Amino acid sequence: MKVASYTGGKKAHVEYDAEPFGGKVMHRLLKDAVVMYQANKRLGTAKTKTRAEVHGSHAKPWKQKHTGRARAGDKKSPIWRKGGTVFGPVPRDHGWQMPAQMRRVALRSAIAGKIKDEELVVAEMPSVSAPSSKAARKMLADLGAPKRALLVINEPSVALWKSFRNFQNINVRTAAELNALDVVSGGLIVAERAALDSLAERVGSGAEHRASKSQRKETKAAHESDTDAETKPSKKVARGKVAKAASAKALGKEKAPKAARKAGATKTESKSTKQAKPKQGDA
Repeated sequence: MKVASYTGGKKAHVEYDAEPFGGKVMHRLLKDAVVMYQANKRLGTAKTKTRAEVHGSHAKPWKQKHTGRARAGDKKSPIWRKGGTVFGPVPRDHGWQMPAQMRRVALRSAIAGKIKDEELVVAEMPSVSAPSSKAARKMLADLGAPKRALLVINEPSVALWKSFRNFQNINVRTAAELNALDVVSGGLIVAERAALDSLAERVGSGAEHRASKSQRKETKAAHESDTDAETKPSKKVARGKVAKAASAKALGKEKAPKAARKAGATKTESKSTKQAKPKQGDA
């Protein structure tokens, strides 16, 4: 399909194979991913004081009865002005994680949505050896001065990042660190072709199969190493087995004379019993 391109300071259209990103946008999964990334960015430092933490006296303001006023325990009651807060927020971690496969599909859906909305530009980034806001301003002007833009590069570039960091709502990300929230909130996506190729390799169609296959290989290798470690006894175990065999052999040598003596005693007993039996003729 044809997508917008930016080469040599001119904007045009170029053929690009967007099949790895698919044409279907999974809106519910994409929304869940955006909520997750936003939750992970929360600091979770909100805090209110309970009646035990509010400054004030614990004394009872007036006696319980016969004053005509409502009962009161202390001035830090939640229903009083400057009193404590009931069930207020406390510092906590709001973050949670989605499975890696769901995050990959969410990023793929976000890119597919940008392609569908014609908000993707395949561009050649300006080659700057030092930070240059002039080159960055020219590129943004050639692209129509978008209010929001996200530049996706394949390799980190400090000079390029410093060139665009002074412009409001203009962000620079590498393909390796890009996520669904960056794409959804980025506005116009200006990406290098190499960055798009690496993204197609990472989250494109079939990436889940490749990832699961590599994970299976890793688990198989780990299992084989564990079985090898179990079958091959350690030096300590081998020494223990040798010591047990030696001790068993020594015990066998000590028991041998005793067994011989017992055998001799049984033979003498049998002879004496034979001699003691009367013969039939004598009877």
